[in-house]
Amino acid sequence: MAMLATRVTQPAGPRPDEARLRRLFDDHFSWVWRFVRRLGVPEPQADDAAQQIFCVLAERLAELEPGKEKSFLAGTALRVASNYRRSARRRREVADAQSLEFAVDARADPEQTAEHRSELALLDRALDQLPSELRAAFVLFEVENHSMLEIAELLGIPRGTVASRLRRARERFLAAAQALQGGSSDRVG
Repeated sequence: MAMLATRVTQPAGPRPDEARLRRLFDDHFSWVWRFVRRLGVPEPQADDAAQQIFCVLAERLAELEPGKEKSFLAGTALRVASNYRRSARRRREVADAQSLEFAVDARADPEQTAEHRSELALLDRALDQLPSELRAAFVLFEVENHSMLEIAELLGIPRGTVASRLRRARERFLAAAQALQGGSSDRVG
């Protein structure tokens, strides 16, 4: 009888941190996935990288001030993407042709799909030529449509530094894109 009196009952729903983590995951997973992808994580590893970022978030969530989560995710994404790029140079992976065959969308126009993939590959190659600090600012502004103030908060840097990095990143990106396209500027935009 005494044991029943000291028994602690668990709340019916998820703990507050679990609910917060679920909400952050639902709100930011697609953004984190796109961000690491544009930071140079190969598409086949982007899911794993994004999951790793949220695992780090889960470990540190209790000490993270509410409202600072996206900034934390951005910083963690920069480090995780850097690790993936570094490790990708050391290993060579061979695509599984059978799984690729099942991944093809039969409804898509093959010509449009090929052109789209070609454009994305060109974007990735041009982005690969940017240093990581310039690349992060460029991707957040040009691809993810964040304001300079938001980027400053996400990366923990002054607005002037964001403006400087964006200017240098645009110059380098344009030069890289033009070089990759053989000097023509009609497709760069």
